[in-house]
Amino acid sequence: MENALLVDGPPQVKPQLAEPLRIFEHFNAKLLHQLNAKEWVYDLGQNASGIISLKVQGKRGDTVRIFPSELLKDLKANQKPTGSPFYFEYILKGDGVEEWQPRFTYYGFRYLQVKGAAPKGTNTALPQLLALKGLHIRNAASRVGNFTSSNTLFNQTNTLIDWAIKSNMMSVFTDCPHREKLGWLEQSHLMISSVMYNYDVATLASKVVDDIISSQLKDGLIPEIAPEYVKFTWGGDMFRDSPEWGSTGIILPWYLYKWYGDTQVLEKAYPSMQRYITYLKSKADGHILKQGLGDWYDIGPERPGVSQQTPKGLTGTAIYYYDLNILQQIALLLGKPDDAKQYQELAKEVKTAFNQTFFNPETKQYATGSQTANAMALYMNLVEEPNRAAVLENLIQDIKSRNNALTAGDIGYRYVLRVLEEAGRSDVIFDMNSRSDVPGYGYQLAKGATALTESWQALPDVSNNHFMLGHLMEWFYSGLAGIRQEEESVAFNKIKIYPVLVGDVTSAEAAYESSYGLIQSSWKKNPQNFQLQVDIPANTTALVYLPKGKTNKIFEAGKDISSDKSIVNQGVESDRVILKVGSGSYQFTIE
Repeated sequence: MENALLVDGPPQVKPQLAEPLRIFEHFNAKLLHQLNAKEWVYDLGQNASGIISLKVQGKRGDTVRIFPSELLKDLKANQKPTGSPFYFEYILKGDGVEEWQPRFTYYGFRYLQVKGAAPKGTNTALPQLLALKGLHIRNAASRVGNFTSSNTLFNQTNTLIDWAIKSNMMSVFTDCPHREKLGWLEQSHLMISSVMYNYDVATLASKVVDDIISSQLKDGLIPEIAPEYVKFTWGGDMFRDSPEWGSTGIILPWYLYKWYGDTQVLEKAYPSMQRYITYLKSKADGHILKQGLGDWYDIGPERPGVSQQTPKGLTGTAIYYYDLNILQQIALLLGKPDDAKQYQELAKEVKTAFNQTFFNPETKQYATGSQTANAMALYMNLVEEPNRAAVLENLIQDIKSRNNALTAGDIGYRYVLRVLEEAGRSDVIFDMNSRSDVPGYGYQLAKGATALTESWQALPDVSNNHFMLGHLMEWFYSGLAGIRQEEESVAFNKIKIYPVLVGDVTSAEAAYESSYGLIQSSWKKNPQNFQLQVDIPANTTALVYLPKGKTNKIFEAGKDISSDKSIVNQGVESDRVILKVGSGSYQFTIE
């Protein structure tokens, strides 16, 4: 329980709002090399959030200092990109073998530079370091999902992203486990789907919503960090007022409703949402928002940081429009039709201004024609229907013209993936992410990363443990394995199983423990047939989209489905046969 509040009368007890932090994996430190007569460097093999555990023996008053770091420079622990000086210190009592681990701090690290104690067996007067471990700590949210495939690089990428999620899933979703440990909000809506496929974060994410409400200013501004422990003052309000960050106050509660059926979070956050929309409206110039950071850490000619490829007005205004459409749906859900009509009318005005400002009707490009610009316009339904195909093609052509390399950053890349998946172009997603020669996930792995890095380029002078760019994990579940929701579904009560077959992937499987129970999709293909095993929980229905085979024959557990009245063939859509099924386990085979 958290502390009792000091008020008149009996103390009020405030319950803990999220799971506690716990120790999970243990990593044995392996001696890497000796720096000098008093210092040694150890390698844990994994970059993760955590603390140390040591076992040491020596004289009373001997002092051991251990400097953790993500990377080495000149064979020494390099804390310059992650905040320095930071060290764990232990002063010996001198009464035999002593064991210790810190209780009130943690850091993100892979390497440990030990000063003042020597490895066991070393002929020296220094204390003997008998054992040294790294203990990974994170929020104790339970695991609810897993993914694997026949593609080794995708499996490694999934693990890379997962370590960044685990390292930044504390009492808030931190940006990194070392220099800041701050709850930068954009990742709390852009990455939450990837997180929710893997962990039950219903309470933690709801606690983030509470932090947002508490951090909102009197004028309605939701700052980029919640709780707002510190203000970044350089660049004016650039690091405090970004719609792509503050809109988490509207988007995150909506996603919690869609994933968990939580209407209470909508009710408690609704007044805050209204105040934020009023604030954005007051800041807009002709319905266009131009403040903030834009597509943070995209790939351009300069060092990554503030958006280079895409105007900030485009990303900010697109999110503003997205907010209004979500708020309209929330207002209807909460029985507030007048509010809904107000937001609907404002959204129409924003859409008109957005297209007048950013759309080129001749080239069918938005703004600079960047991947982020076209993808966000498509995802937020800002593109008029007659132009959608052309804008999508421009997005695809930009990717292909760069030899399938990405440019989108923190804000835009999720929408690039969402738009391509929804358009049936996961083949482009495969081409972008099944490589190691250009900045991206494979590139980071090739550079030796063991957790997702802050930059696509795995730069050695910034954090090497951020989860803000981990959007591909969502596609592993929703695309490759094909576990999705129908548009009108809430908490996965109406399931869509739509596995995509791309590239050299011959099998993929994922499981997700939804609010209704376990959803599982596992498929494999060979020259003879395609096999799909599906588990659908009780009190739900599912539409299963199977690739068309050489014949019209579809078998379930070895029997032709035409004789099974519980499986309803709903016809063909594009290259897919659609089957409607209820709860149960199914094994489909197509020649």
